[in-house]
Amino acid sequence: MDGVSLNTDPVVDDDADADEFEIEGDCGMAKCISQSGVIQGENPLPPVVGMEFDSYEDVYYFYNCYAKEQGFGVRVSNTWYRKTKERYRGKLSCSSAGFKKKSEANRPRPETRTGCPAMIKFRLMENKRWRIIEVELDHNHLISAISGKFYKSHKQLGIGTKRALHLDSAEEVQKVRLFRTVVIDVEGNGSVEVSSGEFRSSHNQTSQLRLKDGDAQAIHNYFSHLQLIDPNFFYVVDLNEKGCLRNLFWSNTRSRVAYGYFGDVVAVDTICLTDKYQVPLVSFIGVNHHGQSVLLGCGLLAGDTIEACTWLFRAWLTCMLGRPPQVIITDQCRTLQAAVTDVFPRAFHCLCLPRIMQKVPEKLGGLYEYESIRMALNNAVVESFFDGYLDKHTSLKEFLDKYDQALQANHQLEVLADMESRNSGFMLQSRCYFELQLAKLYTNNVLRKFEREVEGMYSCFCTRQINGEGEVITYMVREQTEVDGNRRECRDFEVLYNATEMEVLCVCGLFNFKGYLCRHALSVLHQNGIEEIPPQYVVSRWRKDIKRSYVLNHSNGGIDINNPVHRYDHLYKCIMQVVEEGRKSEVRYKDTVQALDQILRKLNLVEGRL
Repeated sequence: MDGVSLNTDPVVDDDADADEFEIEGDCGMAKCISQSGVIQGENPLPPVVGMEFDSYEDVYYFYNCYAKEQGFGVRVSNTWYRKTKERYRGKLSCSSAGFKKKSEANRPRPETRTGCPAMIKFRLMENKRWRIIEVELDHNHLISAISGKFYKSHKQLGIGTKRALHLDSAEEVQKVRLFRTVVIDVEGNGSVEVSSGEFRSSHNQTSQLRLKDGDAQAIHNYFSHLQLIDPNFFYVVDLNEKGCLRNLFWSNTRSRVAYGYFGDVVAVDTICLTDKYQVPLVSFIGVNHHGQSVLLGCGLLAGDTIEACTWLFRAWLTCMLGRPPQVIITDQCRTLQAAVTDVFPRAFHCLCLPRIMQKVPEKLGGLYEYESIRMALNNAVVESFFDGYLDKHTSLKEFLDKYDQALQANHQLEVLADMESRNSGFMLQSRCYFELQLAKLYTNNVLRKFEREVEGMYSCFCTRQINGEGEVITYMVREQTEVDGNRRECRDFEVLYNATEMEVLCVCGLFNFKGYLCRHALSVLHQNGIEEIPPQYVVSRWRKDIKRSYVLNHSNGGIDINNPVHRYDHLYKCIMQVVEEGRKSEVRYKDTVQALDQILRKLNLVEGRL
């Protein structure tokens, strides 16, 4: 996986001119690991550029836990020191890195190293935290999780345990103590100026979540429940200097897998922060193959500051294995813009339409046809994911009680839409080849939208060639549209067409925006006798014939059958695949139930013989 920076601070050797020296080798690191509870138990996440840690030892401990999970050993390849004997840079490698020096002994020991490139580099930053600056995950040899217990570096690690939640006494409901994980506090500089009416930057108001009586226990109960039923449930906690809960992020397996299918465009819903809800919720939302909203993660923020938003974005990106979206949509706010620029520097940043809608009365209220404009815009806007389950007066405890209901309702809508697209024929409005082609591939909801472009293609009454340079031909397509009821207006659209590469590009940009070709591009294809849409314009995210299994599997090796946690995780993944297949029809459901009953009876018989 390519390294993706979670922080834009420079990672070059800014201390290159300082007095320094370098030490190679293990340095006895395995003997002095500080297991102070900063990171506990298994760490299935791979290292990612930008992860930060409190100490050198914490970096080693994290990478060693990851190595044990994957099935390879760790050694310290290099450590850089200043003349003050302060460490400021390090490199950890796979134990198979490099090669042993040639020995002149009569019976030299056999070579066990392979020159493996897998490693991480990290350095001490100005904020006195250690940040990973370079990552190589690929090995040039086979690795197996079963063999991990034989490596010297793993002698300090016990059997992995799930991260636990710890609550203080009932009187201290404001404090929710959890083990810190890899993404830790952003010690803010808060230097970006924010105008009045936008997000605040006061540390006094945002030092910890404002929890009511019962909220802390509700978080504990819900997260404990999710950990039991979902082995790949992910959460990250940000504690303030007093150990109180400040910010929180979580995501379940389904959300993490869904991002792999629908992670090209992600919207960040911050309406609960800007409208001062009791629950300071931030939701990451994607769009599935039916055009429906899909949840990609949630967070609770103590305050709507630059530091909090940056922390949340980094936590979410770490959860998604460092893969940023192509487009990110947020509210129109300089605070969010600063956080997006920091964490997602290469993503296109767009503004959230519902928030712009709130300004419609102020900007358009004086127009003669304001009411009809307002209704048309309202019909075009997508609602919030938790509408009907969360309002300004909903408490955190109530929200967590309703959280699963909202997810189940959303999943049910997707299942029903899947069944409709696969089992019921779509009534085509025309016999156009393009429509017939996509009717076999796309979901019904997307087909209805594409149908408008096919109909609009017949409104493009003039398609003429205006320029030809080499293989690329430029066409001018004139479309006649209806405006103000009866009046018609003509507009020209420039379309580039390459017959050799079967490429077509319209200035209207609909394909980049919606994921299907516009009427102007279809008109040019039709004029050139093309009867099928070229394959590069048939995108997989809208297809109904792709099997999408919401089971996460990021393990590169086998499992340790002596480890009960490994057994549970592996069985859970297997049974979830059975569930996904069994739910697809009534016949499959009955066969699945029957097979599961047989398995249980067999297990009970085996138990009775022991």
